[in-house]
Amino acid sequence: MFMKKVVGILFVAVMAVVVMSSFAGKGSGIKFSKVTLENAKKEASKTGKLIFIDAYTDWCGPCKRMAATTFQDPELGKFFNKNFVNLKVEMEKDADRMEIAKRYRVRAYPTMLIIDGDGNLVKSVIGFKTKDQLMAIAESAL
Repeated sequence: MFMKKVVGILFVAVMAVVVMSSFAGKGSGIKFSKVTLENAKKEASKTGKLIFIDAYTDWCGPCKRMAATTFQDPELGKFFNKNFVNLKVEMEKDADRMEIAKRYRVRAYPTMLIIDGDGNLVKSVIGFKTKDQLMAIAESAL
């Protein structure tokens, strides 16, 4: 009986560690702001940062994969959060967002845009990117 309790307690403890470790690192990736592009431009101008835009759609498989993997990387998050104002923009949600797609010629998803505080395009890349690929793209834009 004592052994069953010990095994049961150990099992619960191991499961708790597994569950907690699966949440470790969540939220340590890229922090996306919930501001409009206009407000992001103001913030970028004030702080001297560039703006990183993840232009995505709800139906885009590679977009979802990047959101779940690449954008969750802690090292990438630290770099992007320090150097960029980060925005996620669902490009087909309303007329304002479709205007952003038109202005920056977004024709495929995912598209990652890097723009300055005046709204000038610095860099545009299309398609799924790994952490290392996205880091190289971001570093080349700075």
